[in-house]
Amino acid sequence: MTSGQIEPVAVSRRIAAPAADVFQILADPRRHTDLDGSGMLRGAVSNRLIGDVGDVFVMRMHYSRYGDYEMNNHVVEYEVNRRIGWTPEPGRGHPDTAPGATLLRRWGHRWAFELTPDGPAATIVTETYDCSPLPADEQAAMDGGRSWITSMTATLERLEASCLTVRH
Repeated sequence: MTSGQIEPVAVSRRIAAPAADVFQILADPRRHTDLDGSGMLRGAVSNRLIGDVGDVFVMRMHYSRYGDYEMNNHVVEYEVNRRIGWTPEPGRGHPDTAPGATLLRRWGHRWAFELTPDGPAATIVTETYDCSPLPADEQAAMDGGRSWITSMTATLERLEASCLTVRH
């Protein structure tokens, strides 16, 4: 397998909330820990809402292999109430930012959420993970991104619960 030859993985869920309500949660980095199905997010460093392509929001993370660190997320897709996506970049405390590290750039993988209204009070939310820009060994280590499907499914379940909490 070489870089760029795999398809993104995607998980969808119908959520009983208008797209605007769902988008409001996704555009707020402070809410991302509520949604995190991976258990890696520890909180937002950024307090501003995501407002456009080019914005950067920073998240505190924990991964057993790396410990505590930050990721700088560069917004590369943004359409109000329809789509939001970002490419993560190693931030403060990540081993790839240490002196002498060889990887001091964005890796190129992408997380995105697409919102498709399903009537006035429901939305089909599709979370996509694209690791095709990564080197083949990294793609293989995460089974072409398929290793994230369980976490993505949990994220959409948690997003639905967050939407229900907002509505009640």
